[in-house]
Amino acid sequence: TGVMNAMNIIDIMDGLASGTGAIALLAFLFISLPTEHTFVNITAAALAGSTLGFLPYNLSKGNKIFMGDTGSLTLGGIIAVVALAVRKELMIPVLCGIFFIESLSVIMQVSYFRYTKKKFGEGRRIFLMSPIHHHYQKKNIHESKIVTRFWIVGILLAIFSLATFKLR
Repeated sequence: TGVMNAMNIIDIMDGLASGTGAIALLAFLFISLPTEHTFVNITAAALAGSTLGFLPYNLSKGNKIFMGDTGSLTLGGIIAVVALAVRKELMIPVLCGIFFIESLSVIMQVSYFRYTKKKFGEGRRIFLMSPIHHHYQKKNIHESKIVTRFWIVGILLAIFSLATFKLR
């Protein structure tokens, strides 16, 4: 549920959900290849390929195709199911660290706002806007630069996850 909701949160920015989702799926594909989970391998490969194929249509402002809630919730759910199927669900917080940070930024912002509203009479914010990718947008960083940096962080997290992965 957490991965699904996080994927839904990051779907707002063009290319962020599909790019980071493809990175996570490709990492889980490499993890599941040595196992005998043929269905999981095919599912992860097909969804990673289709997500990468969707990416060019979702990158620019004049995008032709919109993922929406149906696509983002499904993508997040399949990532979680693939992790459960290969019994590597504890890798989700690291491998899907972008999703985790995005959700955590929303939780922190809402909690702090409610706390300060109760204590001081007016709500205060940690970030200019949550989720955190909107905070960077408010700081006048271009959307494509934010998405690219999040992809780089996602790739580094995937490499770290694969480097610490141990076959049984």
